[in-house]
Amino acid sequence: MKSPHEIAEQYLAAWNETDAPRRRALVEQAFGREASYQDPLMSGAGHAGIDAMIAGAQVQFPGMRFTLAGTPDGHHDVVRFSWTLAAPGQAPVAHGSDVATIADGRISTVIGFLDKVSQPAA
Repeated sequence: MKSPHEIAEQYLAAWNETDAPRRRALVEQAFGREASYQDPLMSGAGHAGIDAMIAGAQVQFPGMRFTLAGTPDGHHDVVRFSWTLAAPGQAPVAHGSDVATIADGRISTVIGFLDKVSQPAA
């Protein structure tokens, strides 16, 4: 079984991958076929829906990367972790926490919470 840290790292790798075919492969590795994601600003379901949602976020925040904030933890089939979103060398434009349920080693649901979101400087 993957550790909470491994799950969070795999998840963020999908969010950070800008090459569409590689991102889709990472989504398929991290998420189950019927997985769903929702936060206050967006939602997606299935590999295609989650991949499209991530692509949309990358358009909205070009050049930004997600980074773990703190140490992921979990118990049973639930993992929680916090993250920041920033351009390299810049202050974060967003902070949040996600709670994921895991089935068969892959994410089945994600509920995201946004602690801070600001638009990047133009």
